[in-house]
Amino acid sequence: MVNFWRHALAFPLILFFCSALIWAVAGVLSATLFFSLALSLRWVFFMRYLTALDHWLADPEACVVPNGTGLWESVFGRLNKMARLQREEREQSSAALRHLEQATSALPEGVVILDQSDRIEWCNPLAEQHFGLDGARDIGQQITYLARQPEFVQYLTVRDFSEPLVLRGARHDGLTLSIKLIAYSASKKLLISRDITSFERIETMRRDFVANVSHELRTPLTVVNGFVETLSDMPKLDNAMARRALHLMGEQTQRMERLVNDLLTLSKLDNALNALKEDTVQAPALLRTLYEEGLSLSAGKHVLRLEMESDCNLLGNIEELRSAFSNLISNAIRYTPQGGEIVLRWKECNGQPVFSVQDSGLGIAPHHIPRLTERFYRVDHSRSRETGGTGLGLAIVKHVTIRHQARLEITSEEGKGSTFSIVFPAKRRLSLPEENAD
Repeated sequence: MVNFWRHALAFPLILFFCSALIWAVAGVLSATLFFSLALSLRWVFFMRYLTALDHWLADPEACVVPNGTGLWESVFGRLNKMARLQREEREQSSAALRHLEQATSALPEGVVILDQSDRIEWCNPLAEQHFGLDGARDIGQQITYLARQPEFVQYLTVRDFSEPLVLRGARHDGLTLSIKLIAYSASKKLLISRDITSFERIETMRRDFVANVSHELRTPLTVVNGFVETLSDMPKLDNAMARRALHLMGEQTQRMERLVNDLLTLSKLDNALNALKEDTVQAPALLRTLYEEGLSLSAGKHVLRLEMESDCNLLGNIEELRSAFSNLISNAIRYTPQGGEIVLRWKECNGQPVFSVQDSGLGIAPHHIPRLTERFYRVDHSRSRETGGTGLGLAIVKHVTIRHQARLEITSEEGKGSTFSIVFPAKRRLSLPEENAD
């Protein structure tokens, strides 16, 4: 900065001193001519460097910063330093970007960057394989122009990215993808795809195995149970030990039959090809039937109440809903001590139909609640064996709930009881004919 001002002030001071000296020696006219000529030369000097600066600014990448003298030497020197720093920063940014692209390309997932209009800004090689893209040709294209599966288009349109989308048959080779969209700025999204074809194949094999084994077990269990009942009813069976053995055999075969039936139900609910068959479900009539079955199961050991706070119907599958409601009721009866109270309730909350089962049982500790719907998860193994539960009832309830776009809510307090509620979306509420007539 000191050199800048020294160069800036040197010329005016020298010009003023020389002009004053010529004025004193040769007169005003000579001093004026000298002053004008010096300013003209200075102007030409400045214009030359301004032209060089303009030429450099027009294409700073191809041209070098011009050299200068005096005041311009300082200016061009600083510009050259700035240009060098920018060049180094640009090279560092380019190197970082290359490293990031290399790292992203090595990821085991496909990655696509989308703008606010779902146009492709960048994709890694694995995403090219998953969606059949060309990283050079398809930049700027709408992703739905290239990946046209209806489920994928709807997933982008609805904009509900809380759950991943499983896209089956993404290509002709039967590829199955798990797709997740993540918004990372006001207008950018990451589309992440993972090949789960092998996992889906293994899961299908598991479901088929469980379904086939359960189906094959059903017939011999039925035969064994039939003979056990026949032997138990024989009038000449006087041996107390034999009668007790037959009684225990009957209980265990019935328990195995329940387990097989629950496994078959879960396999059916798990099957992606098993589309939900919907119809009008007369919910009040269904709950009255389940209430009577609950009274029979309880055999007078509990106080059962049915509270009908709504008379609306449901759009759904009656067999699946019967299974889910029945499991909640039988669980409440099994895990509520004798003399306890169980309330079955059908109501509406903000236009949403709600079925709930409230009991005065032992309650459930908070850390168990998130895992209750896992298959074979048991809060108390000994108590489950005593009650004859299969450990699959709440898993069935969860699957039926998901298939009906509902949610399962569980509240419980140890020593005071639990409440299990299935909250259905308002779109599944069906009005009675009288309501429609109004």
